Formats: sequence, structure tokens, C-alpha cells
Amino acid sequence: MHDYTINASIQLLPIVQDRHPYDWVDEAIAIIQQSGIKHEVGPFATTLEGRYAEVMEVIHKVNEHLVQKGCVEWITSLQIQIRSQGPITRSEKTEKFQ
Repeated sequence: MHDYTINASIQLLPIVQDRHPYDWVDEAIAIIQQSGIKHEVGPFATTLEGRYAEVMEVIHKVNEHLVQKGCVEWITSLQIQIRSQGPITRSEKTEKFQ
């Protein structure tokens, strides 16, 4: 895969009864924050911005954390936008609305 900046959104839906689902979501957000990748937490999903390999590594770390911590089941919904000839940023898509 190329080394340009991409955008992705990740939405985590824990299917659990042992803890409040937000507890798992909070842990996932903490992993994203600790990664240092550019991100924005939203009410339904968190958007990530970075090189393809970086973004996918963070997504992998979130899912791996849930496995390691014993989350019974979850759905990870992803949207990834890739531009083959150059970078794509969140700001170019949203700055006119800011």
C-alpha cells in the first residue's frame, strides 16, 4: 500500500453484559490517544488520520486489546478513504463547515 495520508473511522460496539459497553469503548479510545495518531472522537465513531500502515496498526491494537482483556464479543465497523495519487485529509473535507 502507498504511504500517503488516509482517513478512517472506527466504531466499536461491544456485545457484553459483564461491563457497561462504554467502559470498553473508553479503553479503545485510550489506545488511539496513546498511539499519537491524529484523531477526533465523535459520539458514534472516532476518525483517524495517518499513513495507511499507521492507521491499520492502531485498529489492530484496539481489537487485540479487547481480546487480551477478555471482551466476550464486539463489532468493529470501519470506513477507510484512500486516494491512490496523494494524501486525503479530514480538514479538506470538513473545513468549509468549521
